[in-house]
Amino acid sequence: MRVRELSIDGVFEFVPRKFPDSRGSFTAPYQEDAFIAAVGRPLRLAQANSSVSRRGVIRGVHFADVPPGQAKYIHCTRGSVLDVVVDLRTGSPTFGRHDTVRLDADSCNAVYVPEGIGHGFLALEDDTVVSYLCSEGYRPGHEHGVNPLDTELALPWPDDVPLVLSDKDREAPSLREAGAAGLLPDYATCLEYYRRPRLPAELS
Repeated sequence: MRVRELSIDGVFEFVPRKFPDSRGSFTAPYQEDAFIAAVGRPLRLAQANSSVSRRGVIRGVHFADVPPGQAKYIHCTRGSVLDVVVDLRTGSPTFGRHDTVRLDADSCNAVYVPEGIGHGFLALEDDTVVSYLCSEGYRPGHEHGVNPLDTELALPWPDDVPLVLSDKDREAPSLREAGAAGLLPDYATCLEYYRRPRLPAELS
């Protein structure tokens, strides 16, 4: 398993070995030992999600209140995506910065997104399937979004792909608006939360 940290602190790409033979191939997209060695703590698994998207679909940029937040381990099991992470933690030295990774079924690479980081992706092919391992389940009222077309974010969506967004994502606030509304996670709070034992979170 090859691991690299992206330009945003705490975000990692994992690239597993692939073992082909006459039957097909085998790989392990998530390996706990490699994950803990990189991140410094295990991944608490509360929910597994899967989405199917046609070419041009954007999902995100999504994030959740911290605590408890929602860390995600994302890989593409069919097709390919341009995966995007955005540092939404106010006070972070990389606040507002984004980074990208191409995820595809051939390499089975994955991205880990810690709590407080915004996540989104663009499907590059029809019938693209993305799988997410999530540290927390869905919590209505505690999950938010930032507009993926926000010109201040300037996310690098390709010009040659017709973009398809849900009404919710298209109407999401800009980064500036989300900050003014007090929706964005606090960097110091996130760092403190990362150091806590991986136990079921309780909302106040």
